[in-house]
Amino acid sequence: MSLRLQPVLVGTGSHDTDSHFVFAERYLVAVIVQLSDDHDDEGRWFLEAGFGRIDDPNAPTFADLDEAQSWIADQLA
Repeated sequence: MSLRLQPVLVGTGSHDTDSHFVFAERYLVAVIVQLSDDHDDEGRWFLEAGFGRIDDPNAPTFADLDEAQSWIADQLA
């Protein structure tokens, strides 16, 4: 499964500024946001929104983009 990240600005209401749309093939499957110092997990990546099999009511955080992409790919497999 090939994932593609597209940088985007997401209006989360906090100082989170680094965000990506995540596409699988041509489908938008997730939005991930790097947490700012407004959060205890500063610097980690957060699943802001997941669609289909990526939707998770207990949205996880990830140490880096590779971990986030691996988790998303696993959910899609």
